[in-house]
Formats: sequence, structure tokens, C-alpha cells
Amino acid sequence: MEHIVVFVTAPDEQVAADIARTLVEERFAGCVNIVRSVRSIYSWEGRIEDDSEVLMIIKTKKEMFPRVEKRVKELHPYSVAEIISFPIIEGSKEYLDWLDTVTY
Repeated sequence: MEHIVVFVTAPDEQVAADIARTLVEERFAGCVNIVRSVRSIYSWEGRIEDDSEVLMIIKTKKEMFPRVEKRVKELHPYSVAEIISFPIIEGSKEYLDWLDTVTY
């Protein structure tokens, strides 16, 4: 089974918590960490923006990515949300086994 970590930024902690809770409750993710106070500097609509955001670190299975992406887009206030995944190359067997049991 392949596992991934998905990064999603959100405008504030409440939005992130709502998305995170939904993903875990619906079993699309086993765990979502919310990292407060991420400073994001990015280009948007011809301007350079400098904003405070929060970062969600979502742990799930690779096969779940389409569901995670769809659900985040449904719940996220941004017109273009950052939703990117990275493979988990290695991890403790116990943790990855647990992740397999809580996501489907």
C-alpha cells in the first residue's frame, strides 16, 4: 500500500480545523496536523501577496487522494486551494498499518 502526505494551506485555524475534522470523520485521512502561523509569499492575479496562513499536513493512502482533493475543494474558501501530495518513502510499520485501518 502506498501512503502520502498532503499539504493544504488555509486562511485561518478554524477553516483548517473544519476541513481536518471532516477528512478524518469521513475516513479520507488518518490524521491531520495543523501548523499555525505560516507566512506565505506568492504571486496572485499579477501581484505579490504576503499573507499569514495555516498549514494542514494530511496523512492518508495514495488511493485516497482524489477523494481528499474533491472534499477539500468543496470545503475550502479559496478559489484555487493549494493541494499537493508527497509520497511517504518510509515510515514505521505500526503507524502505516494504523493508517491503513482508519482510512478507506
